[in-house]
Amino acid sequence: MKTIILGVGNPILKNDGVGIHVAEELKKMIKRPDVKIDSAFTGGMNLLDMIVDHDRAILIDAVKRSDRKPGDIDILPIGEISAFHTCNPHDVSLPQAIELAKKLGEKRIPKDISLIGINIGELSCEFGEELSGEIKKAVPKAVKIVKEEVEKDE
Repeated sequence: MKTIILGVGNPILKNDGVGIHVAEELKKMIKRPDVKIDSAFTGGMNLLDMIVDHDRAILIDAVKRSDRKPGDIDILPIGEISAFHTCNPHDVSLPQAIELAKKLGEKRIPKDISLIGINIGELSCEFGEELSGEIKKAVPKAVKIVKEEVEKDE
């Protein structure tokens, strides 16, 4: 199964870059020819371009959920993702981009798309490259979760 793992976020907005930190750790551990690991500093249509031609996409991103504590991690299928954030107000969310692409006849969209969401709650996304304590502690947990997801395909 051809899989892409994408750490999504902005590495200079502190906790928003947590997905990028996880992807960097995964690059050191997963060395399979059928698994591509990359970082995405974008959303919507650009993110869709990155995941086409794969059977599976695993996205790792910061999420803000009031019902969870900072550092909590959830695996969400694409159908449960209401919107991926994007800094571009003229862009669409990934689910909207996928829906549009399907309507236009795109057939190369992964059948299995999931999000490893690391809750940052109301923690800071101000300028800086360091993660907050709770979020930094979540990185190894997220790495383990993604590795387990990928190993299901072996």
